[in-house]
Amino acid sequence: MHLGIIGDDVTGSSDVANTLARGGLRVVQYGGVPSGAAGGDVEAGVVALKSRTIPAGEAVALSLRALDWLLDQGCRQILFKVCSTFDSTKAGNIGPVAEALRAALAQRLGTSAPVPVCPAFPRAGRSLYQGHLFVADALLSESGMRDHPLTPMRDPDIRRWLGYQTQLGVGHVAAPTVFAGADAIRRGALAQAAANRPLVVVDAIRDEDLHAIGEAAADWPLLVGGSGLALGLPDVLRAKGLVAPRGGSGEVEGTGAWTGSRGRAAILSGSCSVMTRAQVQRHLADGAPGLEVSADEIVADGAAAVAQALAFAEAHADGPAAPLVYTSADPAVVAQAQARFGREHAAGAVEGFFAELARRLVAGGVTRLVTAGGETSGAVVEGLGVEALAIGPEIAPGVPAVRAIRDRPLWLALKSGNFGGERFFAEALDVLGRNAP
Repeated sequence: MHLGIIGDDVTGSSDVANTLARGGLRVVQYGGVPSGAAGGDVEAGVVALKSRTIPAGEAVALSLRALDWLLDQGCRQILFKVCSTFDSTKAGNIGPVAEALRAALAQRLGTSAPVPVCPAFPRAGRSLYQGHLFVADALLSESGMRDHPLTPMRDPDIRRWLGYQTQLGVGHVAAPTVFAGADAIRRGALAQAAANRPLVVVDAIRDEDLHAIGEAAADWPLLVGGSGLALGLPDVLRAKGLVAPRGGSGEVEGTGAWTGSRGRAAILSGSCSVMTRAQVQRHLADGAPGLEVSADEIVADGAAAVAQALAFAEAHADGPAAPLVYTSADPAVVAQAQARFGREHAAGAVEGFFAELARRLVAGGVTRLVTAGGETSGAVVEGLGVEALAIGPEIAPGVPAVRAIRDRPLWLALKSGNFGGERFFAEALDVLGRNAP
């Protein structure tokens, strides 16, 4: 294993695994820190954590465990994968984890270098210019992220936001330098680090900018950013002679070529993002069965809520469209529930609901599962105890189909809130069934 990824949530980890697999690397996504050595001929290992919104100290400890495991597998470059909308609060967790990883790598590898920071992902409409993050043509603070229930992003200046989270200095390499290519980026980042600003926010508005950043950081042990930052890393490994010339499928020996399932399916949606709510409404408008379960119902009696949802899903198991169970609601409704029950208690109850429902659905014969929302997807994967995932065809930019390796027959689509088009749910189920016998 040459490249290690530490993802701060499950859907983001699938996103970056998809990017690397499309780049021709043999990739496996792990559900949490594995207990043993990596099996198969893995070139890039993605350790998917659920650390984005937990206390910063816990996120640091979990990330350092992931780092130790990846280094033990042979990795000498690490990408700390964060959301392309830099989901975090003033307290972290991006800054504290990046700071801890940098220190640990300096100790383990005996070297220190600048740490490029770039959440940009132009293909998904995320760009970084003059240190400010844009979602399509709007500043981050003017996008739907401003109302995120756990990490509302009301400051688009990534330099300033990261500065709140870390004691390290935060530097910047601006777009004109980035446009000048990898050598200019490298010189700019080194100058920032020499000025005691080792966390270097790097502008990117095009895919070629991300390739150039990867080339500039070819010999640096740590990068921090979205899946777009991984675009150039396969070519860096090829240039070093560490992986074969492009042409691979991204499959790992022992996982087999992609074969989907046409078995029973269900959709679980816990995101309140603008796009996910549109996807829910489209699925219902197309005649698919849907059951909305409120946070009030879940907090009041979680077991009863699970039983109700399970009965609904089973009643529609053999229908023409997959049943949808959702808590997705307007952010104002979510905020009211958080005010009544406390943010952490409400979020934990909803995640527990989806984890238990997923366990019961799979035990009852569901083999295709689509989840919407980073926290929801993380809770489902954690609840199911999925240890490793093979990366399959891309459903939408940043969202691959995945299947469990050496586990029960299970195919999943794990979607971040704002990813995909309005018909994503139907499209995901079609891809999950691709090449099924």
